[in-house]
Amino acid sequence: MIIDAHNHPEWYGYNLELFLANMDQVGIDRTWLLSWEAPQDEYDPVYKPLIPDPGPEGPIAFRHCLDFYNRAPDRFVLGYAPDPRRPDALDRLDEAVREHHVRIYGELKLRMMLDNPDAIRVFRYCGAHRLPVVLHLDYELPAGPDSPRPNWWYGGGIEALARTLALCPETVFLGHAPGFWAHISGDELYRTESYPAGPVLPGGRLLELLETCPNLFCDISAGSGFNALSRDLGFTRDFILAYQDRILYGRDYFDNRHQDLIRQLDLTDDVRAKLLGGNACRLVPLS
Repeated sequence: MIIDAHNHPEWYGYNLELFLANMDQVGIDRTWLLSWEAPQDEYDPVYKPLIPDPGPEGPIAFRHCLDFYNRAPDRFVLGYAPDPRRPDALDRLDEAVREHHVRIYGELKLRMMLDNPDAIRVFRYCGAHRLPVVLHLDYELPAGPDSPRPNWWYGGGIEALARTLALCPETVFLGHAPGFWAHISGDELYRTESYPAGPVLPGGRLLELLETCPNLFCDISAGSGFNALSRDLGFTRDFILAYQDRILYGRDYFDNRHQDLIRQLDLTDDVRAKLLGGNACRLVPLS
């Protein structure tokens, strides 16, 4: 069983037919289908050609997740992350859990500190209802000359994540994106680069949190996860063996590079099976 634990409907123009054909091509049995709700002034305009909803419901409204799921329920697991700052966020999430069998809270990608009190309230609901939370972290970095903002940060960084993990010990969080994966290394490159290169140095904050916070899991999707695991393959194999029960394969796109990387690491069949689907099934059983 191979599960893509991070993808989106109508993302990069992949309608249902293209999406299912792509899953079949690379051997994926199920996909966690995640929404992305954010105010229009909180995400980079470069996304607009890639998303289905550049208007107020977007960038990727839950209705697209629900549409894919209703038409192919044996291929998808529903995720949904209403903006926790909205007064009706908990009501909307609870209705989606009860009425539509939503199983994941994700993707949360907002210009908001993760330990915002409204977010903590939602995260604790997720813990009580066994919904893993998929989080996107990005740091302040220089933006392009045509950007309307000086940066596009999300989540508030690794220390905001650390505070959130401590405040919500019953909730499982899946860390994702450049601001999360840069901390696999003990260097300071996260301050200047989205995709740091070179050897992984000791003292990475991510490893400290994995040691002290059993509710933290790793989502290897997108270029950030791939970059972190491919920059130092000797380190990567040891990292995977150490945290084999808390790493989930995902793509956030439609290529196959993450599977290819996992298969070149000379892992045992049981470890590889955990990454490619076993850990996702343990967090969100398919029955």
